[in-house]
Amino acid sequence: MSPPNREPIEINEASIGEPSLSVAAVDPIDTLPRISERDGTIKNGKLAGMTMWRAVWVLAWPVLIEAFLNSLVGVTDTTLAAGLSEPAADAVGGAAYFMWVVGIGSIALGMGGTAMVARAMGKGRLALSGVVAGQCATLSIASGLVTGLFIIAIAPVIATWLSLGPQAHAEAVTYMRLCALAAPMQTFAQVGIACIRGAGDSVRPLVLMVVINLLNLVLSFFLSGVDLAHGVKTPSGEITRQIILANPSPINLGVSGIALGTCIAWTFGAIIMLVMLTGGVHGMKLRAQRLRPHWHTMRRLVRIGLPNMAEVIGMWLGNFILILMVGWMNTEGFMGAHVLAVRIEAFSFLAGFALSLAAATLAGQYLGAGSPAMAKQAVIRCTLIAMTIMGLFGLAFMLIPTHIAGLFTQQPAHLELVPKILPIFGSIEAIFAVSIVLRSALRGVGDTTTVMWITWITIWGFRMPLAWLGSGVPMPLPWGGEIPNPAPLQALGVHPLVGFEVGLCVELLIRSALFSYVFFKGNWTKKKV
Repeated sequence: MSPPNREPIEINEASIGEPSLSVAAVDPIDTLPRISERDGTIKNGKLAGMTMWRAVWVLAWPVLIEAFLNSLVGVTDTTLAAGLSEPAADAVGGAAYFMWVVGIGSIALGMGGTAMVARAMGKGRLALSGVVAGQCATLSIASGLVTGLFIIAIAPVIATWLSLGPQAHAEAVTYMRLCALAAPMQTFAQVGIACIRGAGDSVRPLVLMVVINLLNLVLSFFLSGVDLAHGVKTPSGEITRQIILANPSPINLGVSGIALGTCIAWTFGAIIMLVMLTGGVHGMKLRAQRLRPHWHTMRRLVRIGLPNMAEVIGMWLGNFILILMVGWMNTEGFMGAHVLAVRIEAFSFLAGFALSLAAATLAGQYLGAGSPAMAKQAVIRCTLIAMTIMGLFGLAFMLIPTHIAGLFTQQPAHLELVPKILPIFGSIEAIFAVSIVLRSALRGVGDTTTVMWITWITIWGFRMPLAWLGSGVPMPLPWGGEIPNPAPLQALGVHPLVGFEVGLCVELLIRSALFSYVFFKGNWTKKKV
């Protein structure tokens, strides 16, 4: 007779592709809560025996370093392009926004993988976690192939939409098409990272990103032929260029070299990810038979991933239209300055990103273990830490913007505009941390539908209209003509690009308020995956 507090034995996992799994192997004790009700200590997986504070630290610090390294992939490309010329910076900056489309599939599948693996690990169902990883691998490679082919085909059209000059147009097409070759490898590596995090391991993803970033930095540097330099703007307005490291390579491929370095780095990253998953991660192991489609698991991934994909597509489309608005300003250097400012601001996201993934993993594992109160407490702690760290970054953006900008570019237009943009970003960093962590936590527990609606409402209902009004730029219509812009900020003497950034930041305040409301309402604690 079963003990009174135990759930019935579940035997349907024998159909998920694990030949050695039998009814006897699914011990009913696996359905007991896996935390200590006295101190919140997790009793299963990598986090076993850890208190909540220690689990937050163990999960967050590797992700923090990994996020820093991950951001360097984009920053390296942008900084090297800025060392070439303003058209090259515009080309890589604009193309990089479109290349975000590669992440749509990986983010959607990754969130589904994180949620399902975290729940499975919280309940001790290791076979199920391995099957989830296998299905994620199959879907990620297929998604990457489709996305890569799409980018190769549409790259010239995108470069035209970005309103780039002739030189920037050609270089943007080259950059997009070369990077698209690595789309299947990038998607597989990113989805694999998400599954490993769901298993409670942040160290392996860190190792992977170290390798990817070192390869990207070294290869892009040597293949592009660009010297690493520091741009300084004197009080008189003169720009001086101080070379930090002269490029010794005889190869000078320019933008093509930057793209090839990124492509090769992601390819090696995918190979390492395959080795990690086949070797096993805390009981989650990828096996060949688990790559075959398993429709029940795929349906669960799709149920979580489709709303998430719709959210990401909506966000991507909205942000892509925003980058088109920068192109409508029709001024060389504006595109590069905007993207560079965003890349610099992304360093402040690192703490928020790290804490958000810790929150997602812990919330999923605590809910899987049957303790909504502990899940909520973990998310709140992660949010407060992220707000503190991001707030400090924001302070630096407001106090020393010119010095920060000079570390990443030597182009006059950038050094004129980026120091005007960074203080605006800095003023909302602490509040922005709230939306970053809460959004990821809701995704991590599988409440992707709510996240989708909040993202769509804020992007399309607030972000785009506010940025457009702030920019003062008329909106061209496909059939000719344009929609005039009342330009309220320009009437006050605000620079168009600065007004554009103000609109973006106001939307982030609204987004944070909506995510806070949903989180404290608490319906996410009852979400089933």
